[in-house]
Amino acid sequence: MNLSPLTMSFFAIFLTACRVYAAADSFAGEYADKKFLNGQGVFQLSLEQNGKNVSIFFSAAHNDGHGAAPEADGKGEITSKGTVEFKWEDSFKNAGTGTISRSGSDVILSIKMTRVADARCLEFYRPNMRLKPAGKK
Repeated sequence: MNLSPLTMSFFAIFLTACRVYAAADSFAGEYADKKFLNGQGVFQLSLEQNGKNVSIFFSAAHNDGHGAAPEADGKGEITSKGTVEFKWEDSFKNAGTGTISRSGSDVILSIKMTRVADARCLEFYRPNMRLKPAGKK
């Protein structure tokens, strides 16, 4: 089959657009670390996506219910590197920035605090947290 250079160009553009669209859709979902804090807590993350924009919701708590149990939300965007960069604020008025990247079906979440309003939440916010799709161990 002989295709004209113009047809091949359109085909290449179409395939590129499909790849970009598929990559842009790759962050939405529910993720968790059910053995957070050496098995003493849980960290949950929910991501909703519309194009390059990502809404982030996360919560953390100790299994026995002691201490702070922050809930946070934020807004971010998929970067040219294929990661999500976002800003967040939690229910204790702590705030910060974060990055989410893919690692297979898992995500790697890094959280940095830029405003500490309640230091009891500090233990929940750290770099390089591996979260698995919710429902998997």
